[in-house]
Amino acid sequence: MNEEQLYRMINEKEGLATAAMPALMRKVYVWMTLAMVITGITSYIIADSPALIYQIMTNKMLNIGLLIGTFVFVIIINKAIMRLSLTVGTLLFIAFSILMGVMLSSIFIAYTMTSIANVFFITAGTFAAMSLIGLFTKADLSSLGKILMMALIGLIIATVVNVFFIHSSGMQLIMSYVGVLIFVGLTAYDTQQIKKMLLMADNMTEEAHKIALLGSLSLYLDFINLFLYLLRIFGGRNE
Repeated sequence: MNEEQLYRMINEKEGLATAAMPALMRKVYVWMTLAMVITGITSYIIADSPALIYQIMTNKMLNIGLLIGTFVFVIIINKAIMRLSLTVGTLLFIAFSILMGVMLSSIFIAYTMTSIANVFFITAGTFAAMSLIGLFTKADLSSLGKILMMALIGLIIATVVNVFFIHSSGMQLIMSYVGVLIFVGLTAYDTQQIKKMLLMADNMTEEAHKIALLGSLSLYLDFINLFLYLLRIFGGRNE
């Protein structure tokens, strides 16, 4: 193989990656949006059923089961997606979106519809801005990601301590602000990491689609958590 052929092969490979990445990135946002729609519809349907919402708000074992179920789904999707077919992975993501909708249904009882809508649009605007930063910035956000992950672990520990031992509304408010900062940063970081992984994809293979599906799950979780923390800060409570 001469030098000219080598450079031609490299250029062809870069061209494929450049063509594939935008299309795959669009799929990330499409899958994430569809998951959000499924979650929102599920939440509203559950909240509109007095019998179902009563069970969710009063049955502790059911709530524990839902919480464990969400963790199990995230672990399965993250760990097994590359061994599963794209169809099965997509169905798992849909099931996870429905499960999250069941868990989030109580917000329609706790907060006014107006405040939920307002916070949703605030979240959407903030998320879009940070995701665009992650997509187009030249700066490497890897170091920031490590710091944010450590901060997230600390936030989870502090939340557990406050829920079971301290019961401080002031501490909960402080943690909500911290949570917003963490997930604002993670949105940019995760977007950049997804972009890096998709740039390595030669073309629209099933494996590349699976990476895009994992990326949509990461951004979906960033959006949901950002929304919940903003809702705790700005949401208007039902009397």
